[in-house]
This record gives sequence, structure tokens and C-alpha cells, in this order.
Amino acid sequence: MSAKSALRETARARRAALARACPDFALRIAAAELPIAKGAVVSFYWPMGEEADPRALASRLAQRGHALALPVTVKKGAPLVFRLWCEGDALIVHAFGMHEPAAAAPEVRPDVLLVPLLAFDARGHRLGYGGGFYDRTLAALDSKLAIGIAYAGQETDALPIHERDHLLDMVVTERGLRRFTTRPG
Repeated sequence: MSAKSALRETARARRAALARACPDFALRIAAAELPIAKGAVVSFYWPMGEEADPRALASRLAQRGHALALPVTVKKGAPLVFRLWCEGDALIVHAFGMHEPAAAAPEVRPDVLLVPLLAFDARGHRLGYGGGFYDRTLAALDSKLAIGIAYAGQETDALPIHERDHLLDMVVTERGLRRFTTRPG
């Protein structure tokens, strides 16, 4: 088992415990003041299992005039695409369990991505699920603002990294917003 695979198992268990210990997480992060430009399109994700829930934050951003988008998995090995979504729009459950907008929803390029994760470190590295979808997407979008959504206890001292891994610009937890050093480039 690789170092990342072993760390993912441990991080999943830790995240599950943190989710049970912080049932008001979604409401707590909804109050976060994120540095998002007026009119920016914001991508968020529909949480699965014990993922930190960004829906209340996304709802607040929509109330402030931001268009919302959800990721769509097109195929394995490809970057995600994003489709507009408004509260009340129907969602389709993808084979991987992700909730996605219908194919008729317009495709957009988000300015800001709210990103799920299993763990993060003090430098802004993120441990994802191993499929590389967000790393490929962040590489394709390049200069977009990437904000991790996590429980504060998901922070770890250091993560094994790969040259394809993309840094987060910041992470929002139940304890507030944490900025990282600007990404290289």
C-alpha cells in the first residue's frame, strides 16, 4: 500500500469522527468572509458521506449574487466540467455517487472552486481521493481560486506530494479562513 493510500484510510476515519463531533459545521462555515470578486462563478460540491458540507456557504454566496456550479465527471482521467445549478434544480446521481446537474444545464468555467479533501497541510497541499480529478481540473483552469472545505482537525503536519498535485490558496474550516502562500507561477 502506498503512503498516500495508507494516509487516505487514516484521514477518512479522522474525518468521520470530526463530522460527528461538529454537527453544525455547515452553518459555521456559512459565515466565512471569503475574498471572492463580485459576480464570480463559484463551484461547490454536493457532499457525500462525511465530507465537510459547503451547501450553506454556497447558498449564502448565491444570495450575494454569485452564480453556482457543480462539478460533473465526464470520464475517468479527464478534468471535471462544471454546470450551472440553482437551488431547487434537479440533480442526477452519477455512478460514482456524485450529485450533478442535468446535462441540459449550461456548462461554465468557475472563477472559484470550493474543493473537498481528506487532509491538508500548513503549506496548502491537499490529499484528495486518488482519482486526480481536482488536480487535473485545477491544472486546466490554472489561475482559479482554490478553496478547500475541511474540518480544522483534517490538518496534518505534512503530506506526500507529487508534481501533479495543486496547492490550495486557502481552506475554510469551522475555525475560520486560513490563507496559504500564493501558488507558484
